[in-house]
Amino acid sequence: VQLQASGGGLVQAGGSLRLACTTSGRTLNTGAMAWFRQAPGKEREFVAAVKGRGGATFYADFAKGRFTISRDTAANTIYLQMNSLKPEDTAVYYCAAGPRIINTSIRQDWSYDYWGQGTQVTVSS
Repeated sequence: VQLQASGGGLVQAGGSLRLACTTSGRTLNTGAMAWFRQAPGKEREFVAAVKGRGGATFYADFAKGRFTISRDTAANTIYLQMNSLKPEDTAVYYCAAGPRIINTSIRQDWSYDYWGQGTQVTVSS
C-alpha cells in the first residue's frame, strides 16, 4: 500500500488549505486513515482520523472546529480541510493508514502501518 499526500503550501494566517492523500493498492475502508503532523523540533502529533465503513471521525483538540477530515472511498482518498489556519499549524503533514486499529489507539502513530511522504504546510503571520 502506498500513500501519496498533496495540497500543502504557504498560506497567511486565517487562510485555508485542503490536503489530499490517495492510497494505491489495497483499500482500507475497514481500517483507519489519519493525518499526523510534525513541526520542527517537535514530536509527531495526531491531527484527525476517519475509520471504518461508517466513516467515524476523530480529532485532536486543536483541530476541532477548524479542520475537517473526509473520505472518498471510491477514489481511495482522504482529505483534510483546514480553515482558520494559525502560524502554529506550520508543520509537515503526513497521512497514514492501518487496516486494524481500535478506537483507543487511533491517535497513536504506532497503530498505523503505512505512511505517506509528507506535505509541508506553512502559515505566515
